[in-house]
Amino acid sequence: MIPYPSWLFGYVAAISAATYFFYRHDKKRAQAGEWRIPESTLHFLEFIGGWPGAFLAQRTFRHKTSKTSFQIQYWAIVALHEYASVDFLHGWAYSIKVIQLLFQ
Repeated sequence: MIPYPSWLFGYVAAISAATYFFYRHDKKRAQAGEWRIPESTLHFLEFIGGWPGAFLAQRTFRHKTSKTSFQIQYWAIVALHEYASVDFLHGWAYSIKVIQLLFQ
């Protein structure tokens, strides 16, 4: 059985909630014509684990869903997380092979 840190679920839930509220705040600022939260901040929050919250916020607030360049970066972050999850379940076998190929 693969060890599963019990704190991981809490971390993902917390960072997803924070990301969700950042998106909501950015949407409200956009509607009010105020200064916005930088896209790099939103992407950073997604990268550190908040991508599920970002997904919900995008669908709930219809925010950042039609900007292609933003969506490409968002889905690349999701793909990276999914790759890491699959690789973790396989004992990091894929990453080890890539590292071996790079440093032969």
